[in-house]
Amino acid sequence: MNRALFLLIVGLGGAAILVALGVWQMQRLSWKEGVIADIDSRILAAPVALPSDPDTVADAYLPVEVTGEFRGETVRVLVSQKDVGAGYRLITAFDTDDARLLVDRGFVSVEARDIVTPTGPITLTGNLQWPQETDGFTPEPDLANNIWFARDVDALATALGTGNILLVVRETSNDDPAVTPLPVDTSRIPNDHLQYAITWFSLAAIWLAMSVLFLRRRRAPTSES
Repeated sequence: MNRALFLLIVGLGGAAILVALGVWQMQRLSWKEGVIADIDSRILAAPVALPSDPDTVADAYLPVEVTGEFRGETVRVLVSQKDVGAGYRLITAFDTDDARLLVDRGFVSVEARDIVTPTGPITLTGNLQWPQETDGFTPEPDLANNIWFARDVDALATALGTGNILLVVRETSNDDPAVTPLPVDTSRIPNDHLQYAITWFSLAAIWLAMSVLFLRRRRAPTSES
């Protein structure tokens, strides 16, 4: 009897813990969906002028419109696009009357050659971003071949002599058919909380089923005698 009670307590207690974890993940899911919805609304808001001193947190995803000219060399950042394959993001310095910033012009395939940087005044619309793409495993840039492996804003700003500001282009006043803009969106923000919740609820059901099985096997000899 004492053992059966122990199994019952373990079964119900374990299931309760697993259910609680599932509920917590559902709460996290609701929170994450709210965060993503807020970012989406910021991304698609009407563009404003570039702030004089953008903040990496408060101004992340801020839509802005700037007019100026591209200057200097273009850095290539190696990326891969679904259904397209490997290619490069093109990062070029951009001068306005008030600032010099980095501009992510968009994507070209690895086979693309002789990509020309637009000249003359141009108006760009896009979103400010400070992507966190580097970690301890990110290779150092291959400067000899002008290949970078992440958009490290600080390092790119040093290399191209700009402020620590990155504008990811959405639209330009001078479309370049050779370059495909990759606008900022929320597709890369992880949101796996529903899968986690389903996993915890499934484990709770399995735990209960196994607990019932153990209890029935425990009682089986008594019922047969």
